[in-house]
Amino acid sequence: MDAAGITYVDYKDTHLLRGFLSDRGKIRSRRVTRVTARQQRALAAAIKNAREMALLPYASR
Repeated sequence: MDAAGITYVDYKDTHLLRGFLSDRGKIRSRRVTRVTARQQRALAAAIKNAREMALLPYASR
């Protein structure tokens, strides 16, 4: 994320967050997304907030 110039993860930025979700709507792992542990926690929190606000879907079958 630092290489892309992203300094802050906002739950309202669904375009950014969708890049860290699988095609089924599950959060991708750190190994796949190549982010640090701190960044992964921030992403997970933002994705969960966006799901609560109905901006992103929950995992589907």
